[in-house]
Parts: sequence; structure tokens; C-alpha cells
Amino acid sequence: MPDSAEETISDMASVILSGTVLAFDFGVRRIGVAIGEYELRLAHPLMTIDQAMTKPRFEKIAELIETWQPVLLVVGLSVHADGAEHEITRLCQRFARRLEGRFGIPVVMEDERYTTAIARLTLEEVGITGRKQRPMLDQIAAQHILQTFFDSSHAAS
Repeated sequence: MPDSAEETISDMASVILSGTVLAFDFGVRRIGVAIGEYELRLAHPLMTIDQAMTKPRFEKIAELIETWQPVLLVVGLSVHADGAEHEITRLCQRFARRLEGRFGIPVVMEDERYTTAIARLTLEEVGITGRKQRPMLDQIAAQHILQTFFDSSHAAS
């Protein structure tokens, strides 16, 4: 991975102008996955990988990559509200490095502050509350991560 987020972003924007993008909301227990097309810049929830063990997680991700053939992967970067790093920040960065190393697909980190809260509110707005949110929450958060990436200036062609 390049030395800085700015290098990664500018490199990706200048090279990747079309194709499928997968996004991940990394968690210790679950990983939310979203999908979108770079040209359309619309993100959609795809699935939640409900597995804490690394090997089955990466097996499922390998299936998704085989099926969807993404040109770019976006991983949510978990930080405190003030931008300070915490333990999950390092795990997100490690996950991103593993994705790039295993699959050889460029990876971009995207700030994921408040995405789970936004996902929770989104589900509540359509009447899905409490425990019924669990199967969808992480993939909706991944959708918000990907949509933020698409909407940001660094995703512009």
C-alpha cells in the first residue's frame, strides 16, 4: 500500500474509472459488505459475513471477489470521533493490507465515523428495530462507507 492516503486516493482516481467496487465495514465479529459500480457511484448493501475466524472470512471474501471481479476495494477506517486511532483502527488497517496482499486488488481506506449509527437510523426509518437490525446493520454501514467514497472528491473521474 502507498505511504499515504492521499497517494492511494490520487493513484486510484487516475487509474480506476470503471468497474465494480466492494466495500467492507470491518468488525471483530462481523464484516459488512457493500457493492457499487464506479461509473454510477451508487452503493448497495450486499451481505454480512458473520464469522469471527480469519480463514472462513477470507474464503467468503474470495468467493465475492471471484463472483464480482472488483477493480477496487474500500475498507472503512474506524477512528474515534476526534480522529484519534484506537485498537480497531489498527485491525482495519491490517485487514486492508491482507486484502491487498491476498487478492492483488488496490485498497483504499475510507473514514467510517458514525456509519453504524447512520445505518441504525436508516433501518429504524423503515421500521426495522432492535435485534432485527443485526443481520443487516453491518452491510448498511458498508453501503454508507462506499457511498461516502463515491461522493467524495477523490472518487471523481
